Amino acid sequence: MISANGEQMGVKHIRDAMDYAERLDLDLVEVAPDADPPVVRTLDYGKFKYQKEQAKKAARKKQVNINVREIKLRPKIGDHDFETKKSHVERFLKGGDKVKVTIMFRGREVQHPDLGEKLLRRLSEDLDELGKIESQPKLDGRNMIMVLAPKKEKESQEAKEQREQAAKN
Repeated sequence: MISANGEQMGVKHIRDAMDYAERLDLDLVEVAPDADPPVVRTLDYGKFKYQKEQAKKAARKKQVNINVREIKLRPKIGDHDFETKKSHVERFLKGGDKVKVTIMFRGREVQHPDLGEKLLRRLSEDLDELGKIESQPKLDGRNMIMVLAPKKEKESQEAKEQREQAAKN
């Protein structure tokens, strides 16, 4: 038997343990039923359940949700359009989201997957300081897909800079 403050009270008869818990207005909870003899503990079970629930809520709050955003490109994209799409990807990576970059091939464009891969490599090189390639470019039917993930140290530095800007305002 273990008391409410954690000290061992030795082996006791079940009746004695129940009387002890009742005198302290606590619950008698079986902690290790497979042990020989079984281990029981006196505690406030309602309080115990409440604390477990609060710990679960705190763990959920600390959990980071990562969204996967998608950007679609074409192999014959213009320079200005590419820069616009690159800035969107940059914004997503700074926000801590993963980015799935898809190049859609139409008609005979699918015969030149090297153009799509070259475009994806160019994008990943331009955004090298913000993100890293999580999955390499691969052809999936008429689409070529690559996934970029934000770099951790850059993400925390960006968050720090945003907090400093908010403090100044």
